Amino acid sequence: MPTLFDPARFGDIALANRIVMAPLTRNRSPGQVIPPLAATYYAQRATAGLLISEATQIRPDGQGYFDTPGIHCPEQIAAWRVVTDAVHAAGGRIVAQLWHVGRISVRALQPAEAAPVSSTTRAAQTRTYVRRGELVPVDAPRALALEELPQLVADYAQAARNAIAAGFDGVEIHAANGYLLAQFLSDSTNDRNDAYGGPIEHRARLLVEVMQAVCAAIGSARTGIRLSPVTPANDIGQDSDPQALYNYVGEQLGRLQLAFVHVIEGATGGPRDNAPFDYQALRQRCQAPWIVNNGYTRELAMVTLAEGLADAVAFGRPFIANPDLVERIRRDAPWAAVKRETLYGGMEEGYTDYPALAG
Repeated sequence: MPTLFDPARFGDIALANRIVMAPLTRNRSPGQVIPPLAATYYAQRATAGLLISEATQIRPDGQGYFDTPGIHCPEQIAAWRVVTDAVHAAGGRIVAQLWHVGRISVRALQPAEAAPVSSTTRAAQTRTYVRRGELVPVDAPRALALEELPQLVADYAQAARNAIAAGFDGVEIHAANGYLLAQFLSDSTNDRNDAYGGPIEHRARLLVEVMQAVCAAIGSARTGIRLSPVTPANDIGQDSDPQALYNYVGEQLGRLQLAFVHVIEGATGGPRDNAPFDYQALRQRCQAPWIVNNGYTRELAMVTLAEGLADAVAFGRPFIANPDLVERIRRDAPWAAVKRETLYGGMEEGYTDYPALAG
């Protein structure tokens, strides 16, 4: 079985090792434009086999938090090119995580202060950051009309093309953590009675159409997806039968020959065993390189690969405070702790000023 330090190939993307940096929202992109400082931040972490960018909205109404980046206009594409060039110069590989938050937003962050959009009109019982240190309840959404969905699919495909134009090695479609695509998937948030609601194959329709469109736009060998079958994040709750739902999704994804599937095991940032789920059954259906995520330690990551349960392991917050996490794992060196007060917003502090190991 491979180790964390063996190379891999995920579709068209060659990885120097099997340690992945998970997407990490940092709220340092005023005007939805990634700043030049991000080039330093990502290049510092380019020893990871694969970097997955912070969640990046596919269009203006996809925003749900202050100062998150987009990839839907020329200025944003050009700004991301500075980042990807820096990562490649440092020998790394990076994909863009493409995001639409759906109902996890407020009118103040929406174009013309319109209601956020979703599969439903029911508001999530959660909060979002509208500026540094200020959490507010999200606003009630409006349900996307049937005739609006083809444009949404097209916008995902265009965002993927924009990502390639910005120099990314591929994309990861964010279908996890209670955001828009997950809102359509789960019967806990999808109360529609049209072709995109009701039975599993209808609720999965939007996700399948998005993935087909993105694969057609940039190639399946540069397309990945992130799933979180049983997380309750962002008030998504639990689907009435997550195993059946995701087994169906896996069967549809398996036809696409994706570059990778990135799965959050358990509750995002919380217990790994919050609800029963057979991840290997999903893996068999997806038939793609398998990245696992959520609370992995060095030891658990090594055992997971040694037992053949994954092809790579993604680490999130450890990469924030440890730009050289790959070397720390290699040496079995201590991991620095995250400064929680600098996670969201700000500039260099808590972003590019974490030191690497000496020597």
